[in-house]
Amino acid sequence: MTTHLLTGATSGIGAALAAALHARGDDLVLIARSDATARRLGRAFPDATVLVADLERPESLEASLAGRMPPALDSVLHVAGVCDLGPVAQLGAGEWQRTLAVNLAAPAELTRLALPALRAAAGRVVFVNSGAGLAASPDWSAYAASKFGLRALADALRAEERANGVRVTSVYPGRTATPMQQRVHEQEGADYDADAWIQPGSVVTAILTALDLPRDADLTDLRVRPGL
Repeated sequence: MTTHLLTGATSGIGAALAAALHARGDDLVLIARSDATARRLGRAFPDATVLVADLERPESLEASLAGRMPPALDSVLHVAGVCDLGPVAQLGAGEWQRTLAVNLAAPAELTRLALPALRAAAGRVVFVNSGAGLAASPDWSAYAASKFGLRALADALRAEERANGVRVTSVYPGRTATPMQQRVHEQEGADYDADAWIQPGSVVTAILTALDLPRDADLTDLRVRPGL
């Protein structure tokens, strides 16, 4: 049975990915921030294992997950993320810390904790990055910095773990119709039309392609752009 550890399953790309994996009968280990969120995920995915851990506090993950990691993982899927926009002149230390914790430090720590299980299954780590991880725009400094860092983490991890059979993929979606994107539009003061952007299922298709690729080939970086 194929087993996946997934963050961000409560909405957007993560929810669509969890649903797709669940529909095809794969085993899910889902990370929830709170007991309430865990109950909600448990209702949505009754066969899943749901673990409570706070990605805003990466230093707490080891204690939260101690003894609860599966012995083998076919993938770790980092989908959770936060985005606070604003010019450097206005973003405070708290916003920087939260962004870097959730988008970069937590994926690094969770990957570290999962590596024995990933090595056991010769699994794959998928980092859902962003177009902001390739180019930074005004007001996107904190988010882009976290995603540039995530790209560096993926590149280093790929080189380090190749000999252990662990593969690493970064996926760079453009603007995708998710609750986060709706909030981004609110921060930008712009009208939001979900139909104007990539649908979460399209990003999921790209992720599944990486997961299902035969081992004679590899996908290291995938860019997903709006087709309209």
